[in-house]
Amino acid sequence: MNHFATALGLILGLVVGLIAAATDIGILDRFAEGVAPFGTLFINAIRMVVIPLVVTTIFVGVARLGNPKTVGKLGGSALGFFWGTTIPAIIIGMGFMKIALGFWPASVQAATTGDVPPEVPGLLDFFLRLIPPNPFAAASDGALLPLIVFSLLAAAAAGALAVDRRERLITLAEDISAMFVKLIDWILWTAPVGVFGLTVPVMARMGLGLLAGLAVFIATVIVGLFVFMALFYIPLVRFVGKKPVGEFVRGVIGSYTIGFSTTSSVASLPVIFEDAENLDVSPPVASLVLSLGTAINRAGSALFQGAAVVFLAAISGVTISGSSLIAAGIVGFLVAMSVAPVPSASIVTLAPILEAAGVPLTGLGILLGIDRIPDMFRSATNTTGHVACAVVVEGLVGGKVTAADEAAVERLSG
Repeated sequence: MNHFATALGLILGLVVGLIAAATDIGILDRFAEGVAPFGTLFINAIRMVVIPLVVTTIFVGVARLGNPKTVGKLGGSALGFFWGTTIPAIIIGMGFMKIALGFWPASVQAATTGDVPPEVPGLLDFFLRLIPPNPFAAASDGALLPLIVFSLLAAAAAGALAVDRRERLITLAEDISAMFVKLIDWILWTAPVGVFGLTVPVMARMGLGLLAGLAVFIATVIVGLFVFMALFYIPLVRFVGKKPVGEFVRGVIGSYTIGFSTTSSVASLPVIFEDAENLDVSPPVASLVLSLGTAINRAGSALFQGAAVVFLAAISGVTISGSSLIAAGIVGFLVAMSVAPVPSASIVTLAPILEAAGVPLTGLGILLGIDRIPDMFRSATNTTGHVACAVVVEGLVGGKVTAADEAAVERLSG
């Protein structure tokens, strides 16, 4: 995705929409209505790919773990760290955004016919719908949460199969996932036009309130990411990993900087390995934990997505109920750990989270236009989390690696 062109599309959309909102020029109002279909097409194209992309990436990630009994201490400790930090990250993102919007309320756009969110089920219905009687019907209806549950169960069953059968299924799912990654990469190249088509009509309805809201959103996400690292990564490294705070902070400067500049955990992997080695993480621990973390550790992305759900609900005038928050949190937890390797994937994979919460998807294009800034901070948080996890796991099981753990390292990192 061309971030410069996408940002330019956002800026042009904001300018044209602001002029339309501030004047009574009829031709601008008609222009705002005329470009709206481009935004609709862009959102539809993203929704078209999201279901198969999320399903295949979740399947690959879970199935590759194999039988949970054979993962060993290293994999179990690493997964415990990932899961144990992703959940509070989502809570911090949602909570901080609610607090921020309490001080600086976001302007609410007038709802259009296409923006009306679906009816959100009650708590009992929500749990009953987790298991789909027909997963194909769930996919056809766009019901992501039951489809994700089905994918998790199918992946767990695949992980318990014989190695040759499991690898064939994983290879097929990886190939399908790669195909959809390429497709969504093509779609994202149309983002400048799509973002323009989404921004102009929204800005025409909301005026300067949208600009103020975006500034609050970016600032809140950045603050939330630093608070999250201070509350979770630092104490875990200090008290579980037995590593002095100053030494750890100095040791992850390289990982944070490279993650910040490249917005990619994969591109940062060589530096992450080097920083882990300098922090006295043993090779078996580093090989498994860092490879696994690069694939599924996305606490920074989870925090961003939690904040985005609350923000987009606010500007859409949607009140998120308790069952909606539970649904969004569960989907966010699962999706954050299977974010596909595509530009701005945290926004692309927001679609199932928003649908679970009953929030319209029209705000996705607007977030795409300003995503470069929060993307740098959340990617840097993710890379820092990889190293923090390695230090914590080293503190838990370092020097106690068994033959089974060595086999798990070879399988999961290979």
